[in-house]
Formats: sequence, structure tokens, C-alpha cells
Amino acid sequence: MSQFRNLAIIAHVDHGKTTLVDELLKAGGVYRENQAVTERAMDSMDLEREKGITIKAKNTAVHWKDHIINIVDTPGHADFGGEVERVMKMVDGVILVVDAFGGPQAQTRFVLRKALQEGLKPIIVVNKIDRPNSDPLGVHDKVLELFLELDATDDQFNAPTLYGSAKNGFFSTSHDATEGDCIPLLEAIIENIPAPKVEENAPFKMLISNIDWDDYVGRIAIGKILSGSVKKGDSLFRFLKDGTKLRAKIGKVFEYTNLGIQETEDGVAGNIVGIAGFEDADIGETLGADEEAEALPAVNIDPPSVQMQFSINDGPFAGKDGKHVQSRVIRERLFREMKTNVSIHVEDSDLAGTFNVSARGAMQIAVLVETMRREGFELLVSRPTVIIKRDENDKRLEPWETLYLEMPSEYANSLLKILNDRKGVLENMETNDNSGRTLITANIPTRGIIGLEFELVNITSGHGIMSHLFDAYKPWAGQIQTRLAGTLVSMDTGPATAYSLLALEGRGTLFVDPTEEVYTGMIVGENSRADDLPVNPVKAKKLDNIRSATKENTAKLAPALKFSLERAIEYIDPDELVEVTPNFLRLRKRILDPNERKRANKAAKMES
Repeated sequence: MSQFRNLAIIAHVDHGKTTLVDELLKAGGVYRENQAVTERAMDSMDLEREKGITIKAKNTAVHWKDHIINIVDTPGHADFGGEVERVMKMVDGVILVVDAFGGPQAQTRFVLRKALQEGLKPIIVVNKIDRPNSDPLGVHDKVLELFLELDATDDQFNAPTLYGSAKNGFFSTSHDATEGDCIPLLEAIIENIPAPKVEENAPFKMLISNIDWDDYVGRIAIGKILSGSVKKGDSLFRFLKDGTKLRAKIGKVFEYTNLGIQETEDGVAGNIVGIAGFEDADIGETLGADEEAEALPAVNIDPPSVQMQFSINDGPFAGKDGKHVQSRVIRERLFREMKTNVSIHVEDSDLAGTFNVSARGAMQIAVLVETMRREGFELLVSRPTVIIKRDENDKRLEPWETLYLEMPSEYANSLLKILNDRKGVLENMETNDNSGRTLITANIPTRGIIGLEFELVNITSGHGIMSHLFDAYKPWAGQIQTRLAGTLVSMDTGPATAYSLLALEGRGTLFVDPTEEVYTGMIVGENSRADDLPVNPVKAKKLDNIRSATKENTAKLAPALKFSLERAIEYIDPDELVEVTPNFLRLRKRILDPNERKRANKAAKMES
């Protein structure tokens, strides 16, 4: 029997996947007795730690008794679904983690469907049973209902279930356990996750399911060895997607161990390994020892549904803050991202220095923008737009999503009105009398979801939960107006003055503070009315030698409203852009010059 067990951990956002991995690593003896334990050890990116979510799928391994358990920690957010889809070819089973209070959510459905379609064997873990008002048995029943909905096989439906608390480090077959350790879960993995199906004596073959980078050896192709073995110095063929085959020599072979990777003499069938030596290796390609062999089927990735434009910063402050400002450098960075992120697609647009970036959702693109910003890039990004398709009758189709909203019941009516304004169609609404919360399920155009989370947080004072899942392309729903207010647009360039901002405060909400540098065409606030208003935030108070008869004005400015990157991208209108630099986020008009902007608006009205 093989010593290897390869599994992915899947769940909705914040149901405890990464904490569960921490506990398995501890149980596998990763940490010495006197060693500090790293919380959420698998969340290695700064952004992951800040946001508290997993963005990139990552590998680790737990050595327990005579077995090596290769674990892939996957994202729970649907925008990063491509990360989940491509690792399904690497594993033979999954641990489905479900919150004992919240139960299965939208993303639980998404990732579980992918796993069941691949024929993977699941283990159910009902986590957080120590939470007040948790309902482990009720949640288990809901998970089984979900298995039936997703056409699970009898073997998948009869998956073993463990109850526990990853935070407190225990799991048990009993739903009312209060203490223990991780041993029952490790035993369940060895007993229930099948050993990888391999051909040990056949020539080496592996599908590249992930890409990593090492500063010393460069690109590392990661995947599960399906047949044969491989060692440093071997010659392999790389099967490209267009059918061509390239030969290269292996520089190094890595295997996963605890919190990192280590070089190994050879990679054997069934193990998940990293192979260095293929400079341009890409996800979905096959590596094989036999030139005449068939390439393995590539990973099936759902297509992107949202697109944004990235362009060079052409504002008056361009180049003052960032290191990378040229279109060539931005283009290289975007195309490099496409190599390791299979669900992002980049193409040149008709405009020089502008690139179309397509992805699953606005959050996925926002993470890319934030990463580039931290690397020293300056760029402009547009509001997300949906990717339109045409049916056989040339009718316009747009992506629709199934939306799940959960909130305290008193806010339900306000949310229903917003859903109606965003062309949402109510499918189900139920209220839990015990918790006083209402669950709304609706079908809504993807356009209607952009910016919805911010409204939900505002209306419910942060007590609302939202998740969504791609449904299908359906007929165009008509115009959706998500921002009713106009903006305050600067007519001048220079540092904003408290004197001017005090005068403007009555016009609406300000986005800039005194002394902050602004420029012509920059958005400095939100108008309380629907139209855009040109303002001068840099005008200083005229000084003279006559003392004022009235008291000095001692009114204080309210703090300016500052946007996060995701909120800024969702807030802007189609004729506006977000200027992103390492230290600044500025909202601006596409056309900075007010006279040119007037002419363009006039021309657009005449066309329509």
C-alpha cells in the first residue's frame, strides 16, 4: 500500500481551513517543543494575512507514522476559484470544512461541486463546535443535502464525519466532544483517502498543476507524479498546449516537508513534487520521459466574467511615487501574472499603453493591483465591466450569479429594495427565529453585485454576510444605476487648503484632507446632487492688514473619507479611473481637461 495521501482542504471563506492545516502540522511534529508556533502558517502572502483569506493555493506535507500526507490549502472565495480547479488534478481526496454555526455557504457549494466532479473522496469536518449556538448535527444534515443536490456518488455520500475545533486543536467522531487531539482526523485521512493510482514501472509522467518560483533555480513546476520516477539530471519532454515538445534537463527535484520544500534525490510515483529546469513551464502542460506518450488532459477552468482596463499613469503626478511606470514594464508584469494565475487573462487593447485584464471577479483583480502597487508600480485602473456574449440570434447575454445574503431580520426589507434596483430576482427568503437572521437567495446580474458589499455593510452596520456564485449567461437585464451621486471635481492643481475645503464641505462628502496635493480633473469629494460639480479646493484665504470685526472662524473639518482599493474600484463610474501608486490612491476623471471633458460628454449624448 502506498505511503502517500494527497488531499486538498476546501471550504467557504473563514470556516477554518488554514487553522486546520496548522493543527495537522503540529500533530505531525513540525514544531520543536521550544519553537514558536506560527498561526495561519500557510498564509504566506502579506495580503493573505491582512485580509484573513487564502488567495493562492499552497502545498505542504505532514509526516505521520509511515505516511506522507501532502496537503493543498485552497482559497474559499469564488473569485479565486481557478486556484481550486487546478489543484483537483493533484489530489485523491478532500477535507470539506464547514462551520458548525453558519453551515454550508455559497463557496462551499462551488468547491465541493468541483471536487465531486473529479470523483474525489471527501471527509467532512464540522468545525467550530465550541461556538455558542452551534448546531453540529443540523449542519451535518445540511451538508448531506448538499451532497445529494450535487449528485454525489454513494461512496462520496457516505463520507466519514468528524466534529471538532481547529482553534482548540481537537477532532472527534462525537458531536459533543469538548477536548482531544488531531489523531482521529489523521487516522480518518489514512483510512478513507485513497492512495494515488500510479504506474510505478511505466515511464515518468506528470501534469503541471501549479507553478512556484525560487530565487536560485527559477521556475518550479509542481504536480503529482502519475507514473515512473524522476531524479536530478534526467532529460524530460515538455508537452506544450499547441502539440510541440521541448526537451530539457532537470536541475533539481523538490518534495514538500512541513513548512517548506527540500531537495530530494528522486521523485517517486504518487508524490507531489516540484521540478526545476523548465524555464517557461506553464500550468496544464505535461512533463514526460517518453516523447511518443500522449499529453495529459489539461485543467478545465471556468472562463472569466469580469474585465478591467489597466493603463499607464498619465496624470500630472506620474512617476513621483512609483518605480515602475512605463507601459512595457506594466505589460511584462501582467503577462507574467498570467503564467502562474490560470484564471486571469491579459490582452493588449486598441489603445497604446492600455491592457484588458479579465478575471472571475473584481476582488481577484483588486488583489493583483494591490500586489503590483506594493512592488512599486504606478497605473490607472477602470471600473469592472462584465464580459458580454451573443446568442445564435445575436441577442446580448451577460453573466448572472446566485447571490446569498444573510443579515439581521430588521434589515431585510432595505436589502430587498436594493436588490430590486440592481435587477435582482428573489428566489428564496427564510428567517431563523432562533438567531433572528434572514437568509435571502437571489439571481442577479454580475453588474448588480459590483459595489453591493459596501452597501450591505453600511445598511447592516457590518452584520450582513454576502457570497455569490456564477450561474450562467442570461439575457441583458437593462440599465443598472449603482451610484446616484455626482462628484466634486478639482479645477486647479496644488495643495488643498482648509479654507477652501470648509467652504466645500456643505456640498457633499470630501475625499481629501488639507495640504493633500490635488490636480485638475481629480475627484476630491462626492456631490450631494446627481451631477458633477467643478470646485477649487486649492484657493487660499486672502490676507490683508484689517482685523476682522467678527470672531475667527473656528469650525473644524470632518475627516476625509478614504477608500480601500476594492471600494475605490467599485465606486467609480465608467468615465472615471483610480490612480494607484505605492503610497496613494486617487480618484480622477478619464479626461482631466474640463473643456475636453465637456466636448466628449456632448458627443456621447449626441450619439446616444
